Amino acid sequence: MFLALLHDACRDPELDVTALVDVTRPVPLPARVRVRSVPVGAEVDVLVAEAVRAEMTIVVAPETDGLLASRVAAVRQAGGAVLASDATFLAVAADKQATIQALAAAGVPVPAGRLLAAGAEWPAGFCTPAVRKPRDGVGGEDLVVVPSGGRPPAPVPRDTRLEVLAEGVPVGVSCLSGHGQPVPLAPLRQRFAAGPGSPYVGGEPLVDRGVQRRATTLAVRAITAVTLAAGGRARGWVGVDMILGPEADGRGDRVLEVNPRVTTSFVGHATAAATSLVRQSIDVAVGRTVTPASSPGAFQVVANGDCSASLD
Repeated sequence: MFLALLHDACRDPELDVTALVDVTRPVPLPARVRVRSVPVGAEVDVLVAEAVRAEMTIVVAPETDGLLASRVAAVRQAGGAVLASDATFLAVAADKQATIQALAAAGVPVPAGRLLAAGAEWPAGFCTPAVRKPRDGVGGEDLVVVPSGGRPPAPVPRDTRLEVLAEGVPVGVSCLSGHGQPVPLAPLRQRFAAGPGSPYVGGEPLVDRGVQRRATTLAVRAITAVTLAAGGRARGWVGVDMILGPEADGRGDRVLEVNPRVTTSFVGHATAAATSLVRQSIDVAVGRTVTPASSPGAFQVVANGDCSASLD
């Protein structure tokens, strides 16, 4: 995802691109990218120093343990401009329980579920199949699926959310957000690897136009609901994960979470976008009108220690 962002930004000749790279983990980057090596332990200091020199900064970080929010806040406190949602939006979207509550309050369909406090036992009578996920996890981290009649997992020392397993097609819709209504990109059917955590490994476009409309409409409703609940604006790239049920009228559709950051689906969208998605994201954030024209093909993400990816 990091490399896809850089290659995409370099497509726009008006963007001068700087990348912050861990000095212990160098990666090959496009020739026109200026590289700033980051010493161990100096990540936030270097981020702030470079952000105040730049016209716009994109923070690539997970929501876990407040990492995304703290880095966005550091840039803003130093006077830098960052392509990220307001602090209140980040706080709600980073909290899976708060997100579900905001969605449900706005009438957006969500899976039935509840919060489970750190160290608490699985509640007696909670129906299965069900899912347990960290309250602030990302990318399938520590996600546990309990099959129908299965043995509940042992308690964990962190807050989690339990929810009924929604049946259907997993779909992700990425939106460019800023002023006005979010601008949805083409919905992607998500693919996950088998095994613990079921990590995301790629996607493919939805073919049916009716299903596409269901997904994009639901994504816009979800971002709008979190915006209203948070009292803060969504900006930049925001992803919405959902399950689309088998009913054509959408009765079985459920929104699972809202991701207030660049998601891995950027990799697939960037291969098909007519112009730089980074530029389009900036334009939407500052109030310019864009009409994304993207027909992504199927893509696969092969993760490694350098967060690189390959496409097919």
